[in-house]
Amino acid sequence: MSMTEPPPIVYVVDDDPDVLKAIERLLESAGHAVTTFPSPQQFLERHDPRVAGCLVLDLEMPGLSGLELQGILEQQASHLPIVFLTGHGDIAASVQAMKHGAADFLTKPVDDALLISTIRDALARDRSLRAARSERESIAKRLATLTERERQVLEHIVAGRRNKQIAAELGTVEKTIKFHRANLMRKLDVHVVADLVKLAERAGVRSKPGT
Repeated sequence: MSMTEPPPIVYVVDDDPDVLKAIERLLESAGHAVTTFPSPQQFLERHDPRVAGCLVLDLEMPGLSGLELQGILEQQASHLPIVFLTGHGDIAASVQAMKHGAADFLTKPVDDALLISTIRDALARDRSLRAARSERESIAKRLATLTERERQVLEHIVAGRRNKQIAAELGTVEKTIKFHRANLMRKLDVHVVADLVKLAERAGVRSKPGT
């Protein structure tokens, strides 16, 4: 974490003020930054998706339910890990929540150590997702600097073709392909073909079909 990056926040949404206070005290005692909300609506109004963290979310609440809030966040392309809490142990709801990417589903009253451990895992998941997203964005920016011809050469390289084969398929000479290949590797900041292929795969670059 950089010096200017804010610490991850554990957001807690529950309509029971006693539950909110108890979880807030527990998590703060474990060293976490905590922000609580008595309703999903207030969370949606104040949540900043740019801030790292996770969400501890009650399943059943008046107005929007926990599952409905999860659905809204999913529509917003949010990747915030969600730990659901329920006092009913609703198996069908837990299956639906997990199917839509919930980090975990715990039954109230939840064991303190289990909740802290689950939140630690959710925060680690958030860090991993954000790091992967940042990497993809960085790769996309580098790919955007390629010319159309360099992109074509890259697709052929990913398909495992040699310079001579690429030249034949693109109707040019091998020397030109070598030139494009050197340029695109420089732009993508890789030095060996194996790293180039891995980078292209992470970015979703598809190999050029054979002719």
